[in-house]
Amino acid sequence: MQKLEGYDDLALLIGRLFYSSLFWLYGYFKLTGYAGTVGYMTKQGLPVPALFAVLAIIFELGGGILMLIGYQTRLVALALAVYVVVAALIAHTHWADGNQMSHFFKNMGIVGGSLAFFVAGAGAYSLDRRKA
Repeated sequence: MQKLEGYDDLALLIGRLFYSSLFWLYGYFKLTGYAGTVGYMTKQGLPVPALFAVLAIIFELGGGILMLIGYQTRLVALALAVYVVVAALIAHTHWADGNQMSHFFKNMGIVGGSLAFFVAGAGAYSLDRRKA
């Protein structure tokens, strides 16, 4: 039987690339469509929607970039897990709508990925490993 452990670092790198792309891409969309982002936050009933829009951009762009380069991976993954749970509870709890339920459980899958990175770290191809 082939030993799969030899591929751990490559799998972590590829996983970080896919995982981080979700955050930095949507953070970029929120930034470039800032007025729409504030409008969406307003629609969700958040107080001070402009502040929440900025926080979302910081978490998504910043967290996505940090995960991409593998810097402070465990801490960033944990912060993104909390961020995604909070976002899901704000925006995707109308489960009578199958689309909303699908988005909620997609977010919970992302939380699972976050927790896996929290446990595994970034792997060899990361800034975390270079500074260690």
